[in-house]
Amino acid sequence: MADIVILGAGLGGLPMAYEMKDLAGPKDRIIIISDKDYYHFIPSNPWVAVDWRKREDITVDIRKPLKKRKIELIIGKAIQVHPNDNVVVLENNESVHYDHLIIATGPKLAFDEIPGLGPEGYTQSICHIDHAEVARDKWLEFAKNPGPIIVGAVQGASCFGPAYEAAFIMDKDLRNRKIRDQVPMTFVTSEPYAGHLGLDGVGDSKTIMESELRQRHIDWICNAKVEKVEDGIMHIIECDDLGMEKKRHQLPFNYSMLLPAFTGIDAVKNVEGLVNPRGFIVIDDYQRNPTHQNIWGIGVAVAIAPKKPTPVPTGVPKTGFMIESMVTATAHNIRACLDGKTPSKKATWNAVCLADMGDTGIAFVAMPQIPPRNVSWMKGGKWAHLAKIGFEKYFLHKIRSGVSEPIYEKFLMKSLGIGKIKHD
Repeated sequence: MADIVILGAGLGGLPMAYEMKDLAGPKDRIIIISDKDYYHFIPSNPWVAVDWRKREDITVDIRKPLKKRKIELIIGKAIQVHPNDNVVVLENNESVHYDHLIIATGPKLAFDEIPGLGPEGYTQSICHIDHAEVARDKWLEFAKNPGPIIVGAVQGASCFGPAYEAAFIMDKDLRNRKIRDQVPMTFVTSEPYAGHLGLDGVGDSKTIMESELRQRHIDWICNAKVEKVEDGIMHIIECDDLGMEKKRHQLPFNYSMLLPAFTGIDAVKNVEGLVNPRGFIVIDDYQRNPTHQNIWGIGVAVAIAPKKPTPVPTGVPKTGFMIESMVTATAHNIRACLDGKTPSKKATWNAVCLADMGDTGIAFVAMPQIPPRNVSWMKGGKWAHLAKIGFEKYFLHKIRSGVSEPIYEKFLMKSLGIGKIKHD
C-alpha cells in the first residue's frame, strides 16, 4: 500500500489525481492537498476581467468528483516539504505522510519583485479568479472614466499568451462600449519581439502578432523592463538587443494589467536538491527529482531552462497540453516504481494552444514546444474563438465528471484537425 500525495488541485493536480487513481492498486491512497475546495479554469480569466464570465461559470466544487473517485481531499496550505521524513507540513501543523509526492501547485506570483506591481499595488492580474474579479471591478469603474491602458508581461514572465488575449479582449469590449476611441493602448513586454511567446516564436507569430496589434491600434514596446509602477504612471526601461538601456518611458495609465514573473512556492524554496534558484522543481526526463526520487514535478512548478537567452529575461511557458503529457508520464512512472520497475515514460512537451481575441482567435502548434521543431505553425480566425469557448465547456465538464482521459489531446486534436499526438 502506498500513499500518493498530490500537492495542488489545478490544471495539473486534478487530472493527475484522476489518472493516478486509474493506475493505483486497490489499497493505494490518492490524496490531494489544496488550499481551496474548488477548481477554476484559469484560461477564462481574461473574460472574467471584462465581465464576460462570472465566477460560477468557470469554477467547479471539487469535493463531489473527488469523493466519487474515492480520492481523499485535504483542504489546507502546505508550508514545508520535508523530503528526508517524507512528510508535507500544513499551516495548521498537521503532517501528511507520502510514499510518492507530486508537486503540481503552479507558481507563486512574484509581484513583490517590482515596486507597485499587482492587485495590492497599481496593476491588475488575471492569474487567479480572485484577481480577475478585482480586475473586473476596476474595469467597470474604468469604463465610466476611460483613459490610457497598459497591458503586458514584465521581465522574467513566462506566460505571454494571456497578456495578448487580455489586450485583444479589452479592445473588443471597448469597441462594444463605443469608447475605444477614448483609450490609447500600449502593450509592454519583456519579449525581444511581439509573438516571441517565450518560445522563440511559433511559425510566423512575429508577423501575425504585430499585424493584430497594428490593426487594433495598440502600440507595443518590446525588450521592456518595468522599473516601478506608481499611481497612474509606469516607469519602463526599453533595452537594446544586448540588454542595455536604450530608452526610458514614463507612460500614463488609467488601467493596467501586467503578468508577473513566477517563482516556486515557499514550501519547497529552501529544500536542497529539490529546486533551482527560482524555487522550481528540478526534474529528470521522467518528471522525477534526481535527488529525492519519490518526489515528482508537473506543470508550472517545474524548472525548464530557456533554449537561448533573451536581452531581457523571459521564461518558458508550460502550456496545458504540455502539462497533460507530464501528468500521463508521471502516473505511469509512479506505477512502474510501485511495481519495482524503472520509470520509462517521457512527456511529449508539445504545445497546442487556443488564444481568444475577443471576436476572433489564434491557434498555434509547436511540436515540440522548444525548438528545433517537427511542426510549427500559427493560424487565426473566428473558428479559433469558437473553439476556445467550446474547449472551456468541455474541460469543465470533464473535471466535474472526474474523467481521466487526455482532455487537451482529445478536444484540441479533434477541433484543429491535425490528428492525434501519442505520448512516448
